[in-house]
Amino acid sequence: MKVLLYFESQKAIKKSGIGRAMRHQTEALKLANVPFTLDKNDTFDIAHINTLFFKSKRLLKKCHKLHIPVIVHGHSTLEDFRQSFRCWKLVKFWFNHQLLYMYKHADFIITPTDYSKHLIDNYQLGTPVKAISNGIDVEAYAPDENKIKAFKDYFHITDEKVVIGIGLPFIRKGIDDFFEIARAFPDVTFIWFGHLAKILTQGKVLKAIKRRPSNVIMPGYIANDIIKGAMQYASALLFPSREETEGIVVLEALASHLCCLVRRIPVYDGWLKEGENCYMASDVDEFIEKLNLLLSSDNTQFTNKAYEVVKTKTLDKIGQELKETYEHVYSSIKK
Repeated sequence: MKVLLYFESQKAIKKSGIGRAMRHQTEALKLANVPFTLDKNDTFDIAHINTLFFKSKRLLKKCHKLHIPVIVHGHSTLEDFRQSFRCWKLVKFWFNHQLLYMYKHADFIITPTDYSKHLIDNYQLGTPVKAISNGIDVEAYAPDENKIKAFKDYFHITDEKVVIGIGLPFIRKGIDDFFEIARAFPDVTFIWFGHLAKILTQGKVLKAIKRRPSNVIMPGYIANDIIKGAMQYASALLFPSREETEGIVVLEALASHLCCLVRRIPVYDGWLKEGENCYMASDVDEFIEKLNLLLSSDNTQFTNKAYEVVKTKTLDKIGQELKETYEHVYSSIKK
């Protein structure tokens, strides 16, 4: 059985979480020895569509005409589109229609967490949904002094404390709170990794960026050794996102033994445990309180327990889960 992994506009999504999911899926299928293609014009027996745009919809319809089973990946929900791009309120009517159409007409939906499965189930579309993590390549985040040096050299870091944030500059991602929290720690260097074209960025985010405190660095999108070095050197990942379907950057931080301070939201239920493997907060004042505690504590016990969590989401395990799901869907549709 050969699988089509379909990602529309691959260049555009490269710097997003879905772009990283594409890399994770291809590696997971290689580890599980599942034949696959990224070319929709190739031959394939089952389609795994990861995007929701016009070409994705056209492909779904074509597969149905050819009686090819279709799995749509639930990377997005109605909830996590809010407070994202500029004019999201105007675009949401199209986006909501597109999302619901794709999910309703799929033969099966894969989504990263039990939380996002719960949201999609509540849309009452009649399509079966299964939670499979985006997974993580744990070995890629193993300790490496060369990567730490690359990070420190790039940002001219000596011995100062560093707190990092990662994500597209959305209100949903909590970039506004990130700035306010940083303002309370003038002696700590804060770095937000992530880029979005100005034309797509909300006006209030652009204003917040201009008014950000002087201890916040915004280098844009940086990949590979430098950001991995940042995760290994930093004291914390500050991730005040208000809504996620999983949060790949959190998995990356856990794999890097980086202590996480996240917003207290339901997506983490069942795998992140406050006071055991991470810190959690609900508002700026509590974030400041928890970050102050984190920066003054030995968090080795937290990061070791967090690493045990991420070891259950390695790409070899995810590959086997995907393989079993493909076989189930194919046999159910073709019987």
